[in-house]
Amino acid sequence: MTDFSPREIVSELDRFIVGQGDAKRAVSIALRNRWRRQQLTGTLREEVLPKNILMIGPTGVGKTEIARRLARLANAPFIKVEATK
Repeated sequence: MTDFSPREIVSELDRFIVGQGDAKRAVSIALRNRWRRQQLTGTLREEVLPKNILMIGPTGVGKTEIARRLARLANAPFIKVEATK
């Protein structure tokens, strides 16, 4: 991931995902904070605890697509697991 601001991440997500503004802002900030933590070195990096993202909601609201697009933006792997099937 390059040095994207949360606003730039939201803009990229806006190209593919309609609505879900609050969710896009929240995951954009989380992704940016994760990237910033990875830039730290030594003991400072150990002091800043990593955070995870848990998206919940009804079927069809865009959770999977947001995660897929974030993974692509961050050059991270994306694995989808269906727990209900």
